Amino acid sequence: MIIITGSITGRPDTISELMAASLEHVLRSRSEPGCISHSVHRDVENPLRLVFIEQWESPAAVRAHFAVPASAEFVRAAAALSDSPPSLEMFTAMPAGELAAGDIPAG
Repeated sequence: MIIITGSITGRPDTISELMAASLEHVLRSRSEPGCISHSVHRDVENPLRLVFIEQWESPAAVRAHFAVPASAEFVRAAAALSDSPPSLEMFTAMPAGELAAGDIPAG
């Protein structure tokens, strides 16, 4: 499984539009093959910052997601509405139940 986290900070005059575009992007992305979950959250410490959390079945599903023209359009629109460049991190993960006891590092 691939987990993606990201965030973007809007401006006071653009946050409403950024939230609407983000929600539209999330709802569309959830229908894509390989999407396990895709969500956007508002930071309670900084209400201009939106945080994205995504889970995808495979690297191929992530590549297909980023190849969708609407995904590229969202990135361009969000960048224009933001105060600073967005952050994005990708992680490979497995459910905890699939780990053997010895796979988890001590302390």
